[in-house]
Amino acid sequence: MSVLSAGFRRLLLLSWLWLAFAVPAAADDGVLVLGRISDDPKAHYEQLKPLLDYVVPRMADVGIREGRVLMARDVQQMQSYMRRGRVDWVTETAGTAMMLADRVGAQPLLMTERDGVDRYRTLYFVRNDSPVHSLADMRGRSIAFQNRYSTSAYYVPATELLEKGLRLEVMLSPMDRPGPDSVGYVFGRSELNVSSWVHKGLVDAGAMSNLDWINPQRVPPSYRGDLRIVRETPDYPRALEMVRGSLDERVRERLREVLLGAADDPDAREALLRFFKTTRFVPIDGQTTHALDHLRRGVSRVAREVE
Repeated sequence: MSVLSAGFRRLLLLSWLWLAFAVPAAADDGVLVLGRISDDPKAHYEQLKPLLDYVVPRMADVGIREGRVLMARDVQQMQSYMRRGRVDWVTETAGTAMMLADRVGAQPLLMTERDGVDRYRTLYFVRNDSPVHSLADMRGRSIAFQNRYSTSAYYVPATELLEKGLRLEVMLSPMDRPGPDSVGYVFGRSELNVSSWVHKGLVDAGAMSNLDWINPQRVPPSYRGDLRIVRETPDYPRALEMVRGSLDERVRERLREVLLGAADDPDAREALLRFFKTTRFVPIDGQTTHALDHLRRGVSRVAREVE
Protein backbone atom coordinates (compact mmCIF):
# COMPACT_ATOMS: atom_id res chain seq x y z
CA MET A 1 0.00 0.00 0.00
CA SER A 2 1.37 3.42 -0.89
CA VAL A 3 2.52 5.74 1.87
CA LEU A 4 0.00 8.49 2.57
CA SER A 5 1.26 12.05 2.24
CA ALA A 6 1.56 14.14 5.39
CA GLY A 7 -1.14 16.48 4.10
CA PHE A 8 -3.56 13.62 3.45
CA ARG A 9 -2.89 12.08 6.87
CA ARG A 10 -3.62 15.44 8.47
CA LEU A 11 -6.88 15.71 6.52
CA LEU A 12 -7.92 12.24 7.74
CA LEU A 13 -7.04 13.17 11.32
CA LEU A 14 -9.07 16.40 11.19
CA SER A 15 -12.02 14.56 9.67
CA TRP A 16 -11.84 11.98 12.46
CA LEU A 17 -11.71 14.71 15.09
CA TRP A 18 -14.78 16.48 13.73
CA LEU A 19 -16.70 13.19 13.70
CA ALA A 20 -15.43 12.11 17.09
CA PHE A 21 -16.56 15.32 18.73
CA ALA A 22 -19.93 15.50 16.95
CA VAL A 23 -21.79 13.35 19.50
CA PRO A 24 -25.55 13.98 19.62
CA ALA A 25 -25.87 13.95 23.42
CA ALA A 26 -26.43 16.71 25.96
CA ALA A 27 -27.08 17.33 29.65
CA ASP A 28 -30.64 16.01 29.25
CA ASP A 29 -29.03 12.57 28.82
CA GLY A 30 -26.62 12.99 31.74
CA VAL A 31 -23.86 14.18 29.40
CA LEU A 32 -22.53 17.75 29.72
CA VAL A 33 -21.46 18.97 26.28
CA LEU A 34 -18.95 21.82 26.06
CA GLY A 35 -18.83 23.49 22.65
CA ARG A 36 -16.33 25.62 20.83
CA ILE A 37 -16.25 27.35 17.44
CA SER A 38 -12.91 26.17 16.09
CA ASP A 39 -10.67 26.10 13.06
CA ASP A 40 -8.23 23.87 14.98
CA PRO A 41 -10.28 21.20 16.80
CA LYS A 42 -7.32 19.17 18.04
CA ALA A 43 -5.65 22.15 19.75
CA HIS A 44 -8.92 23.42 21.22
CA TYR A 45 -9.91 19.95 22.44
CA GLU A 46 -6.70 19.85 24.47
CA GLN A 47 -7.58 23.23 25.97
CA LEU A 48 -11.20 22.40 26.79
CA LYS A 49 -11.11 18.79 28.00
CA PRO A 50 -9.16 19.26 31.27
CA LEU A 51 -11.68 21.76 32.64
CA LEU A 52 -14.58 19.57 31.53
CA ASP A 53 -12.95 16.63 33.34
CA TYR A 54 -12.70 18.79 36.47
CA VAL A 55 -16.32 19.96 36.28
CA VAL A 56 -18.16 16.70 35.50
CA PRO A 57 -17.46 14.74 38.76
CA ARG A 58 -18.66 17.77 40.74
CA MET A 59 -22.04 17.72 38.99
CA ALA A 60 -23.09 14.15 39.78
CA ASP A 61 -25.71 15.45 42.20
CA VAL A 62 -27.64 17.01 39.28
CA GLY A 63 -27.40 13.91 37.11
CA ILE A 64 -24.26 14.62 35.08
CA ARG A 65 -22.27 11.42 34.50
CA GLU A 66 -20.11 12.27 31.51
CA GLY A 67 -18.58 15.20 29.62
CA ARG A 68 -17.99 15.59 25.89
CA VAL A 69 -16.60 18.27 23.58
CA LEU A 70 -18.36 19.27 20.38
CA MET A 71 -16.63 21.52 17.84
CA ALA A 72 -18.41 23.77 15.37
CA ARG A 73 -16.77 25.03 12.19
CA ASP A 74 -18.46 28.44 12.41
CA VAL A 75 -21.09 30.48 14.25
CA GLN A 76 -23.91 29.13 12.09
CA GLN A 77 -23.07 25.53 12.98
CA MET A 78 -22.87 26.37 16.68
CA GLN A 79 -26.25 28.09 16.46
CA SER A 80 -27.68 24.88 15.01
CA TYR A 81 -26.12 22.77 17.79
CA MET A 82 -27.52 25.00 20.54
CA ARG A 83 -30.93 25.30 18.91
CA ARG A 84 -31.18 21.48 18.79
CA GLY A 85 -29.87 21.05 22.34
CA ARG A 86 -26.67 19.33 21.29
CA VAL A 87 -24.41 21.82 23.11
CA ASP A 88 -25.00 22.88 26.71
CA TRP A 89 -22.11 25.23 27.43
CA VAL A 90 -19.98 27.43 25.17
CA THR A 91 -16.96 29.61 25.92
CA GLU A 92 -16.71 32.60 23.59
CA THR A 93 -15.72 36.23 23.15
CA ALA A 94 -18.43 38.72 24.06
CA GLY A 95 -19.42 39.63 20.50
CA THR A 96 -19.94 36.04 19.34
CA ALA A 97 -21.64 35.23 22.66
CA MET A 98 -24.16 38.01 22.07
CA MET A 99 -24.75 36.75 18.55
CA LEU A 100 -25.66 33.36 20.06
CA ALA A 101 -27.88 35.11 22.62
CA ASP A 102 -29.67 37.07 19.91
CA ARG A 103 -30.16 34.21 17.47
CA VAL A 104 -30.70 31.09 19.61
CA GLY A 105 -31.44 32.41 23.10
CA ALA A 106 -28.13 31.43 24.70
CA GLN A 107 -27.73 32.88 28.20
CA PRO A 108 -24.65 34.45 29.82
CA LEU A 109 -23.53 32.38 32.82
CA LEU A 110 -20.25 33.99 33.93
CA MET A 111 -17.48 36.28 32.74
CA THR A 112 -14.11 34.67 32.11
CA GLU A 113 -11.01 36.31 33.51
CA ARG A 114 -7.92 35.52 31.41
CA ASP A 115 -4.43 36.42 32.56
CA GLY A 116 -6.02 38.39 35.40
CA VAL A 117 -8.15 40.55 33.07
CA ASP A 118 -11.94 40.18 32.81
CA ARG A 119 -12.74 43.36 30.86
CA TYR A 120 -11.15 45.31 28.04
CA ARG A 121 -12.01 48.13 25.65
CA THR A 122 -11.51 49.21 22.06
CA LEU A 123 -9.00 51.86 21.00
CA TYR A 124 -9.13 53.76 17.70
CA PHE A 125 -5.80 55.08 16.51
CA VAL A 126 -4.38 57.13 13.61
CA ARG A 127 -1.06 58.56 12.52
CA ASN A 128 0.12 61.66 14.37
CA ASP A 129 -0.17 63.71 11.19
CA SER A 130 -3.75 62.59 10.52
CA PRO A 131 -6.57 65.17 10.37
CA VAL A 132 -8.82 62.65 12.20
CA HIS A 133 -9.44 63.67 15.83
CA SER A 134 -12.78 61.97 16.49
CA LEU A 135 -15.11 59.41 14.93
CA ALA A 136 -17.03 62.25 13.29
CA ASP A 137 -13.94 62.94 11.17
CA MET A 138 -14.02 59.44 9.66
CA ARG A 139 -16.54 60.23 6.91
CA GLY A 140 -14.88 59.54 3.55
CA ARG A 141 -11.96 57.78 5.25
CA SER A 142 -10.91 54.19 5.90
CA ILE A 143 -10.44 51.95 8.91
CA ALA A 144 -8.85 48.53 9.41
CA PHE A 145 -10.57 45.91 11.57
CA GLN A 146 -9.07 42.55 12.52
CA ASN A 147 -11.68 39.98 11.42
CA ARG A 148 -15.44 39.69 11.23
CA TYR A 149 -15.75 37.77 14.52
CA SER A 150 -13.60 40.10 16.63
CA THR A 151 -15.43 41.89 19.43
CA SER A 152 -12.88 44.63 20.07
CA ALA A 153 -11.70 45.01 16.48
CA TYR A 154 -14.96 44.70 14.55
CA TYR A 155 -18.30 44.54 16.37
CA VAL A 156 -17.65 47.33 18.87
CA PRO A 157 -16.05 49.86 16.48
CA ALA A 158 -18.51 49.05 13.67
CA THR A 159 -21.39 49.61 16.11
CA GLU A 160 -20.02 52.96 17.26
CA LEU A 161 -19.49 54.20 13.71
CA LEU A 162 -23.08 53.26 12.83
CA GLU A 163 -24.31 55.06 15.95
CA LYS A 164 -22.52 58.18 14.73
CA GLY A 165 -24.64 58.05 11.58
CA LEU A 166 -21.78 56.81 9.41
CA ARG A 167 -22.39 54.22 6.70
CA LEU A 168 -19.85 51.39 6.46
CA GLU A 169 -18.62 50.24 3.06
CA VAL A 170 -16.35 47.22 2.55
CA MET A 171 -13.18 47.88 0.54
CA LEU A 172 -11.37 45.47 -1.76
CA SER A 173 -7.97 46.18 -0.20
CA PRO A 174 -6.18 48.77 1.99
CA MET A 175 -5.37 50.67 -1.20
CA ASP A 176 -9.05 51.04 -2.09
CA ARG A 177 -10.85 54.28 -1.21
CA PRO A 178 -14.40 54.69 0.15
CA GLY A 179 -17.09 57.01 -1.14
CA PRO A 180 -17.20 60.55 0.28
CA ASP A 181 -20.24 59.80 2.47
CA SER A 182 -19.16 56.48 3.97
CA VAL A 183 -16.40 54.89 6.04
CA GLY A 184 -14.47 52.21 4.16
CA TYR A 185 -13.38 49.17 6.12
CA VAL A 186 -11.03 46.29 5.43
CA PHE A 187 -10.02 43.26 7.52
CA GLY A 188 -6.33 43.00 8.37
CA ARG A 189 -6.60 39.43 9.78
CA SER A 190 -4.04 40.26 12.48
CA GLU A 191 -3.44 43.16 14.83
CA LEU A 192 0.07 43.56 13.44
CA ASN A 193 -1.36 44.10 9.96
CA VAL A 194 -3.82 46.65 11.33
CA SER A 195 -1.10 48.68 13.05
CA SER A 196 1.22 48.35 10.03
CA TRP A 197 -1.42 49.60 7.59
CA VAL A 198 -2.12 52.64 9.73
CA HIS A 199 1.56 53.34 10.26
CA LYS A 200 2.23 53.13 6.51
CA GLY A 201 -0.73 55.36 5.71
CA LEU A 202 -2.57 52.67 3.76
CA VAL A 203 -5.67 53.22 5.91
CA ASP A 204 -6.65 56.26 7.96
CA ALA A 205 -7.42 54.48 11.24
CA GLY A 206 -7.26 51.16 13.02
CA ALA A 207 -9.19 49.56 15.87
CA MET A 208 -8.00 47.00 18.42
CA SER A 209 -8.26 46.22 22.13
CA ASN A 210 -6.22 48.05 24.75
CA LEU A 211 -4.50 44.71 25.52
CA ASP A 212 -3.34 44.35 21.92
CA TRP A 213 -2.27 48.02 21.81
CA ILE A 214 0.32 47.47 24.56
CA ASN A 215 1.58 44.18 23.07
CA PRO A 216 4.85 44.87 21.18
CA GLN A 217 4.18 41.86 18.93
CA ARG A 218 1.07 43.63 17.64
CA VAL A 219 2.07 47.27 17.80
CA PRO A 220 5.89 47.37 17.45
CA PRO A 221 7.68 50.02 19.56
CA SER A 222 9.02 51.55 16.34
CA TYR A 223 5.42 52.40 15.34
CA ARG A 224 4.16 53.74 18.63
CA GLY A 225 5.71 57.20 18.46
CA ASP A 226 4.03 57.84 15.10
CA LEU A 227 0.54 56.86 16.27
CA ARG A 228 -2.05 58.46 18.54
CA ILE A 229 -5.31 57.28 20.07
CA VAL A 230 -8.44 59.24 19.12
CA ARG A 231 -11.00 57.34 21.21
CA GLU A 232 -11.33 54.68 23.90
CA THR A 233 -14.65 52.91 24.44
CA PRO A 234 -16.16 51.91 27.79
CA ASP A 235 -15.14 48.48 29.10
CA TYR A 236 -16.97 45.25 28.21
CA PRO A 237 -16.33 41.57 29.09
CA ARG A 238 -13.28 39.95 27.61
CA ALA A 239 -14.95 36.52 27.35
CA LEU A 240 -18.10 34.77 28.51
CA GLU A 241 -19.33 31.33 29.47
CA MET A 242 -22.72 30.83 27.81
CA VAL A 243 -25.35 28.11 28.26
CA ARG A 244 -28.27 27.17 26.04
CA GLY A 245 -31.55 28.70 27.13
CA SER A 246 -33.26 25.31 27.49
CA LEU A 247 -30.63 23.88 29.85
CA ASP A 248 -32.12 22.45 33.06
CA GLU A 249 -31.97 25.13 35.76
CA ARG A 250 -30.41 22.75 38.30
CA VAL A 251 -27.62 21.90 35.87
CA ARG A 252 -27.07 25.55 35.00
CA GLU A 253 -26.82 26.67 38.63
CA ARG A 254 -24.56 23.78 39.63
CA LEU A 255 -22.24 24.52 36.68
CA ARG A 256 -22.14 28.15 37.79
CA GLU A 257 -21.23 27.13 41.37
CA VAL A 258 -18.47 24.76 40.25
CA LEU A 259 -16.88 27.32 37.91
CA LEU A 260 -17.06 30.11 40.50
CA GLY A 261 -15.28 27.93 43.05
CA ALA A 262 -12.59 26.64 40.69
CA ALA A 263 -10.14 29.51 41.29
CA ASP A 264 -9.94 28.55 44.98
CA ASP A 265 -9.41 24.85 44.33
CA PRO A 266 -5.78 23.72 43.79
CA ASP A 267 -7.09 20.73 41.82
CA ALA A 268 -8.42 23.13 39.16
CA ARG A 269 -5.25 25.17 38.69
CA GLU A 270 -3.81 23.29 35.70
CA ALA A 271 -7.20 22.90 34.00
CA LEU A 272 -7.86 26.65 34.30
CA LEU A 273 -4.45 27.51 32.90
CA ARG A 274 -5.02 25.30 29.87
CA PHE A 275 -8.51 26.79 29.42
CA PHE A 276 -7.21 29.82 27.50
CA LYS A 277 -5.13 30.96 30.51
CA THR A 278 -8.20 31.47 32.66
CA THR A 279 -7.50 32.79 36.16
CA ARG A 280 -11.09 32.73 37.46
CA PHE A 281 -14.75 33.07 36.55
CA VAL A 282 -16.58 36.22 37.60
CA PRO A 283 -20.30 36.84 38.32
CA ILE A 284 -22.16 39.08 35.89
CA ASP A 285 -23.21 42.30 37.64
CA GLY A 286 -25.55 45.10 36.59
CA GLN A 287 -22.82 47.10 34.84
CA THR A 288 -21.81 44.06 32.82
CA THR A 289 -25.42 43.27 31.93
CA HIS A 290 -25.85 46.83 30.63
CA ALA A 291 -22.68 46.54 28.53
CA LEU A 292 -23.82 43.19 27.12
CA ASP A 293 -27.28 44.51 26.26
CA HIS A 294 -25.67 47.35 24.31
CA LEU A 295 -23.28 44.96 22.59
CA ARG A 296 -26.12 42.59 21.71
CA ARG A 297 -28.04 45.38 20.00
CA GLY A 298 -24.86 46.43 18.20
CA VAL A 299 -24.07 42.94 16.93
CA SER A 300 -27.61 42.66 15.59
CA ARG A 301 -27.38 46.05 13.89
CA VAL A 302 -24.01 45.25 12.28
CA ALA A 303 -25.48 42.01 10.91
CA ARG A 304 -28.44 43.90 9.43
CA GLU A 305 -26.71 46.98 8.05
CA VAL A 306 -23.14 45.94 7.26
CA GLU A 307 -22.93 42.21 6.50
